[in-house]
Amino acid sequence: MPRRALLDRLPKPLWRLVGRFLHLYFRMSRGLTLGVRGAVLNDAGEVLLVRHTYSPGWHLPGGGVEPGETVAEAISKELREEANVALTGPAVLHGLFLSYEGARRDHVAVFVIRHFTRTAPKSSDLEIAEIGFFALSALPETTTAGTRRRLAEITAGAPIDSRW
Repeated sequence: MPRRALLDRLPKPLWRLVGRFLHLYFRMSRGLTLGVRGAVLNDAGEVLLVRHTYSPGWHLPGGGVEPGETVAEAISKELREEANVALTGPAVLHGLFLSYEGARRDHVAVFVIRHFTRTAPKSSDLEIAEIGFFALSALPETTTAGTRRRLAEITAGAPIDSRW
């Protein structure tokens, strides 16, 4: 049974505890961690954001890069799992950022995705509380600062800040 299917069977409070444990384990067992996030932009000028069950605020969809997995494979997998988004064109690397959200050794590769399809609307599950497309001028109030910075860089030409 796939790892994600096993996790989906856990009760929500236990899922949060498992998530925190895994984050602590990865912090202690790895010299650094690498994640991916995707700025999925549709033709209406909206961006896809997710709100996780285990972390406050709205974020670009994404997740961790597994051992033996490329960042391109990871962003494709994470978009499929978190948002039912399938790439129909290239995911263009925007940049690599040092993130202080989890630890001082977390790095996030951010991709811009403009060519995609959604296989079906994504419903809430144990990982994703809410998901939706939002106008860049009307982002949810709790959109994280790092997400806002990346979107300003990508869509408004703001200077790139190497820190999340």
